[in-house]
Parts: sequence; C-alpha cells; structure tokens
Amino acid sequence: MSEPQRPARNVLGGSLIICSVDPMTGFFRDGCCNTGPTDRGSHTVCAVMTDEFLSFSKHAGNDLSTPIPDYGFRGLKPGDRWCLCALRWQEALKSDRAPKVVLAATHEGALEHLELSDLKKFAVDLN
Repeated sequence: MSEPQRPARNVLGGSLIICSVDPMTGFFRDGCCNTGPTDRGSHTVCAVMTDEFLSFSKHAGNDLSTPIPDYGFRGLKPGDRWCLCALRWQEALKSDRAPKVVLAATHEGALEHLELSDLKKFAVDLN
C-alpha cells in the first residue's frame, strides 16, 4: 500500500498519535488511523473495543472478534484499540452501540462523516 496522502492530524487539530500496535491497526497497518485515497472505508476512528460493539459489528457483517490465522489476525477483544470505519462507528452510534474513542488517535478525516461533538461524548482522553 502507498503512504497516507493526508497530513497526520487528529480531530482536535494536533498530531495524530498511535492507536495500537498490539494488535497492529490502521488501513496502512502502521498503528495509526491514517487514511488516503485508497482507504474507501475511511478507517479513521480509534475505538476501544467492547463486547457490545464487537457483537454489533459481527451482526452487521464485519466480524472483528474471530481470529483469522491465515491473515495474522488474532481477533479483537474488549479493551483492544482498533481503527474503525467512520461510517461503521456512526451506525453503532445510531444503534446505541458506539464504542469509546481516543480523540488524539482519531484522524481528522473522520470529521468528513462524523460530528466532533458526537466523538467527544465517547472520548476516553478528555478531562
């Protein structure tokens, strides 16, 4: 995959920080929720997984909890951080299943699909 095309800024306007390297996340598998023209799903929201969200995602057709060894994917568990598609997070929000988010690790590109005020309601990194 190519390098991200957008400047690495978060939704608060600061530098984008790492979301997770264990498990390794991000569209570019660089640990960050970077995005670019080839990222059609906009994997920009750094979310903290919960049982409730993982179940929601599985029933919506995106099973993130089942391991896929052939791809080196161990499956996500509650507490793991993962770069979610912005629209998937929005679907979860509308269904009252949205996971918490790390704003400093959520790419500013998420704001093309989501409201900052909604993200802030679920932030784990605000005082």
